[in-house]
Amino acid sequence: MTNPVWQALELAIAASPEDDVLRLHLATLLVDGGEPGRALEHCAAILTRKPDHAAALELTGRAGRAMAMAAKPHAVPQADAADETAAQPEPPAKHEPPQEKAPANVVSLRVVGGTDHDPGVEVEQSHVTLADVAGMEEVKRRLNLAFLAPMRNPEMRKLYGKSLRGGLLLYGPPGCGKTFIARATAGELGAKFIPVGLSDVLDMWLGQSERNLHEIFETARRQAPCVLFFDEIDALGRKRSLMRHSSERNVVNQLLAEMDSVGSENDGVFVLAATNHPWDVDAALRRPGRFDRVLLVLPPDKPARESIVTSNLGTRPSEGIDAAWLASKTEDFSGADLAHLVESAAELAMEESFTTGNARPIGMNDFKRALKELRPSTRTWFETARNYAQFANEGGVYDDLLAYMRSRRLL
Repeated sequence: MTNPVWQALELAIAASPEDDVLRLHLATLLVDGGEPGRALEHCAAILTRKPDHAAALELTGRAGRAMAMAAKPHAVPQADAADETAAQPEPPAKHEPPQEKAPANVVSLRVVGGTDHDPGVEVEQSHVTLADVAGMEEVKRRLNLAFLAPMRNPEMRKLYGKSLRGGLLLYGPPGCGKTFIARATAGELGAKFIPVGLSDVLDMWLGQSERNLHEIFETARRQAPCVLFFDEIDALGRKRSLMRHSSERNVVNQLLAEMDSVGSENDGVFVLAATNHPWDVDAALRRPGRFDRVLLVLPPDKPARESIVTSNLGTRPSEGIDAAWLASKTEDFSGADLAHLVESAAELAMEESFTTGNARPIGMNDFKRALKELRPSTRTWFETARNYAQFANEGGVYDDLLAYMRSRRLL
């Protein structure tokens, strides 16, 4: 049964997702209460925005140790990275974690890997395609040029000497559909989809994170054609100059080596990554042959906003909803913001229905009331991105972002 204190904190965090104090408090309670996996999710949310947050990093270590001890009850944890020459404990018996339920539009094939050292990664078959992505025509064009058209036309690719090596880095404000686009790319290719998060790679045992990363790439090679997707790549491939421990730098070095291997030896493995903080990604990861193509994913345009509102209304009872008007009033809203807008309007209608005892449909007045309380979450991101776009635009990597911000008078 869910602890009522945890539940109350979860609701408070949902209302204020950037309140790090609340997240750390809840994560600490979750670790102490035997839920380290849930604690890691909150730590990752903080580290996505603040990769050097000391308290979140420390708590991540605690949660990782708790998970490892739960899975390896007879092993002795490595005390410190300085003890690299110490004897490693005997590997525990094979542990097969429970599979999580896949999203409704994704069919989970199986968990592969699962060696004594690797818990396995989930391989999915996505049925989402780029036709399901509303708007974002420039993003689709770049994806088509980078991956889709060359794969579908091998003779043309050979004629022009087009290589499929390297990867594509998606960046932009949070909640704008980077993960959805990655899934849609896999669906468009008819390829397997392997999502990789921070907890799939990082491990408290010395050298185990590197082995996990290697096994993930090996799995992708065995499952080709495959889209290997790294979410929050800035947390995994952070600038080595910002890292305090050699073990963290070793993970980045392993990722660099695996990217080179994918580029030079393997066909059919397409590596995508997403980040809200591209300026924190190690420069070596963005050199040719690795994540050499960078694609800006902006807040949805007006047609996309209209589609997102309509989609999120779904089968909820509604009446007289002018989605086009709502789209015109929600400029700079992310997809997540729009989903929250629909949820807020539904709550207002439901509240009145509880009061009167008569259920009524969601109406435009509910949306107008909700709009008065909501602000686009992307503005904070653009304020942070402004300085990087203006003063750290090496090689023109942020030219698209600068052009967009100028057109919106954000500079």
